[in-house]
Amino acid sequence: MPGVLLRVGKKGEIYTKKKIREKVGLKPGGTVYATILGRKIVLEVVPSLDEVLMEQKVARLTPEEAEEISEEAQREAGIWLEH
Repeated sequence: MPGVLLRVGKKGEIYTKKKIREKVGLKPGGTVYATILGRKIVLEVVPSLDEVLMEQKVARLTPEEAEEISEEAQREAGIWLEH
């Protein structure tokens, strides 16, 4: 999508176009992360917890595999207690 000119309000609010908000999934009350790069402001949409949980990122593990991964992480963190 090509660049677009946006208006800035009296209190510094940046008014975005509906087409831009829809394209990036920005909803009313949503959150963006702003990064300053020289004279540029880069805005990234921060997904809500509900949106993250709804994504199809699923790990398929057996209970034994999950336990093994947990034990290994605890050993690496130095908090593993031998049973």
